[in-house]
Amino acid sequence: MKNVLIINGHPNPESYNYALAAAYQQGAATEQANLKTINITELEFDGNLRGGYQKEQALEPDLQQAMDAIEWADHLVWFFPMWWYGYPALMKGFIDRVFLPGFAFKYQENSPFPKQLLTGKTARVVITADSPGWYNRWIMGQPVINQFKKGTLMFCGIKPVKVTYIAPIRKSTLEFRQQWLEKVKGLGTQLA
Repeated sequence: MKNVLIINGHPNPESYNYALAAAYQQGAATEQANLKTINITELEFDGNLRGGYQKEQALEPDLQQAMDAIEWADHLVWFFPMWWYGYPALMKGFIDRVFLPGFAFKYQENSPFPKQLLTGKTARVVITADSPGWYNRWIMGQPVINQFKKGTLMFCGIKPVKVTYIAPIRKSTLEFRQQWLEKVKGLGTQLA
């Protein structure tokens, strides 16, 4: 049985991202997967990595539980919006505080490349945005995908990382949103 961790990076519990995460969870539940969920906005933690990597910062209990859940998971499923070519500040703070040296990666002597400590895990990233897919790819250069997929998850050894990009959201119809809820539910049934 696969251990699946759903992580929602949207700060608003009434957002479409929460509906998408619920649809994925509903699909995955039919496959008898072990499921856990982290809604980052519900966690209590300081999102500022105050001393960088030079000083150790005590982990709040919610962050320790998040790290335990990430270690437990075989497959991570992330939901978040693209804002200003990136993801919400709350999610960035979560990543800064959780994906630490010694947990997600380890510096190596005489090598510019880290040892990846989260190998053996896979991920799905579901991004909502207002920029159409063609604009995100050809004009913007897929900034959030490069930053998160390559610069965070793959950097720490998580692969493959599959991306689902849903846009445009702002003026989308109810039919468009419902179709995507069904597609994401289908991803859940595939545990993909």
